[in-house]
Amino acid sequence: MKTVPEFHPELRRSAKLLPKQMITPLTLPFIRAASRLMWRHEPDDVEVLTLPSGVGVRLYRPAEVSGCGPALLWIHGGGYVIGDAAQDDVLCRRFARELGATVASVNYRLAPEHPYPAPVEDCYSALSWLAALPSVDPSRVAIGGASAGGGLAAALALLTRDRGQIDLAAQLLVYPMLDDRTVSRTDLDNPGHRLWNQSSNRFGWRAYLGDADPEVAVPARREDLGGLPPAWIGVGTLDLFHDEDLAYAERLRAAGVPCEVLVVQGAFHGFDGIAPKADVSQSFFASQCALLRTSFTASGTPTPH
Repeated sequence: MKTVPEFHPELRRSAKLLPKQMITPLTLPFIRAASRLMWRHEPDDVEVLTLPSGVGVRLYRPAEVSGCGPALLWIHGGGYVIGDAAQDDVLCRRFARELGATVASVNYRLAPEHPYPAPVEDCYSALSWLAALPSVDPSRVAIGGASAGGGLAAALALLTRDRGQIDLAAQLLVYPMLDDRTVSRTDLDNPGHRLWNQSSNRFGWRAYLGDADPEVAVPARREDLGGLPPAWIGVGTLDLFHDEDLAYAERLRAAGVPCEVLVVQGAFHGFDGIAPKADVSQSFFASQCALLRTSFTASGTPTPH
């Protein structure tokens, strides 16, 4: 008997129109070409910069905020193989406005041309630059990302802890891509999956890892999760990453790391970007802001509501 997925009522219409899979080795060059055309124009309110390290950054400054304030380094998604910081302009503006924070979105190098550790090192370079800005309070710097960007944020939190040069206030992991071992599971062919399925997952992880040791490169494989900043993990029940995300949250808590988890019933991967005006997406974003606001307040001066 065929299983019929029960999508969240606000997401049913979108789910009918979305493919289960977008990225394959064949579609990759076409999607990248389309992205270059889509994001070739630079908005007036976004500072597009190239750091001395060569890493590209898009900077969003809060309005009418003076002195040193909080900051967020945002990492875009795209399965480690596609995407551009520009795709999250609207989201990063919202974070800057809601939190009174300086937001930097990093254009890290993409796999398979640039496998691990290039992408996470690019993120660390951008984080170091952001934390040193005169307008940023280095004690109130958080990191976050969605999908592969969430996986990179988790990897960046571990790298930052290990290097001991920056104290992070929080890590925001939005349906993060955390565990390459998920690709070996045979029970995840859910008809409710959208945009990212097992076939795409295998391609993305293979491209990102290259010849790297997964025990080092993959956040979910790291044995020691202690000493990491407070985390927020959000994922839908119809997301391929649901199980690995909840497992990572449990391990964070077991390691003594505060971790807030939000599971959205009937939500597919990337639902908040597909239906941003839906109440379920708005509350998803509000929960992220609440965690960041709390973390920034715990680390220094309260941020505006």
